[in-house]
Amino acid sequence: MSKVLMKGNEAIGEAAIRAGCVHFFGYPITPQSEVPEYLAKRLPEVGGKFVQAESEVAASNMIYGAAGVGVRVLTTSSSPGISLMAEGMSYIAACELPVVVVNIMRGGPGLGGILPSQGDYLQATKGMAHGDFDLVVLAPSSVQEAVDLVILAFQLAEKYRNPVMVIGDGMIGQMMEPVDFPVEGVGRPLDPGDWALTGAAGRKKRIVNSLYLDPEACNRHNFKLKAKWERVTAAEQRHDTYQTGEPYDLLVTAFGMTSRICKTAIDELKGEGINVGLFRPITLAPFPLAACRRAIDGAKRVLDVEMNMGQMLQDVRLAAEGTKPIDFHGTAGGVVPSPDEIKQKIRESLARIGGAAAPAEKKPGPRKGGARAGSAKKGVQ
Repeated sequence: MSKVLMKGNEAIGEAAIRAGCVHFFGYPITPQSEVPEYLAKRLPEVGGKFVQAESEVAASNMIYGAAGVGVRVLTTSSSPGISLMAEGMSYIAACELPVVVVNIMRGGPGLGGILPSQGDYLQATKGMAHGDFDLVVLAPSSVQEAVDLVILAFQLAEKYRNPVMVIGDGMIGQMMEPVDFPVEGVGRPLDPGDWALTGAAGRKKRIVNSLYLDPEACNRHNFKLKAKWERVTAAEQRHDTYQTGEPYDLLVTAFGMTSRICKTAIDELKGEGINVGLFRPITLAPFPLAACRRAIDGAKRVLDVEMNMGQMLQDVRLAAEGTKPIDFHGTAGGVVPSPDEIKQKIRESLARIGGAAAPAEKKPGPRKGGARAGSAKKGVQ
């Protein structure tokens, strides 16, 4: 298929259809509202079902029910909406049901603003909801990669019978880029296997359950979930490196769209004879600790760049295990760092290598290609 120019949100919706998902339950919230808008029109064309739920809480329970009867299902939302889905996600994980959730992040905390952010990293990877469970979390850095990772998300959700989240900042959802869909039409429906509630005629009944009142039974179930996550961790780590094939003194770590801005800064510095490497995790969970550590071992210092106040920084520090000094540069609330701003931070980190004094930090000026968060009226989604 030839490439087509699509907005990220719409491409995400089409990718789900190509993956065989023709059931969507969700609620509109900026900056992801074009996903349900697109699917409301597109799903009836392929014999699918679209339901706008009355809230994100309702949507999380609708996908719970749909997955329970062996239906491939999707929901999408943005930061505060994802928070409302937390309880349902814990039930879904406990019941070992395959669902895919897309979070197009916006500024926060609270209602925050409607501009891009990466402030939900810890929520997705460490604290989605109550109890001991983990989500597989995938982070695209382009619209094409968002398409590829949405399709992969359904595959992983069904392979491990576990919720999978695709997480991107608002730029991923709102930008337009050429994309090539790797599959045509509508994919095959989900195989309900021996677990889905498809009617007990002619077979033993099945139970989808997240309630374990017997502590020993609940304990065993938690160990089962832990063993599954260990299999996921061993088999499903993904990452990307850039300019690490030659010696570099500094390694930049970043994920999602921020990594693309960092690449621009690194390319411009390379033209000045400055070599800097980049490590980008694609699976935020399981985080590729060993691969990150190898990239860190090739540097004298690390600079972590995120559109938050240092959330992935915790995993970068775990990977480094105290072997290298780590600097951090973060923005929040919808402020997007510019390549010039990142180049300045890279220069400051390089100046610290070997005890050299860092240049005086300049106050941020107007950002080229960036955005400052505007105020949003209460209740605007």
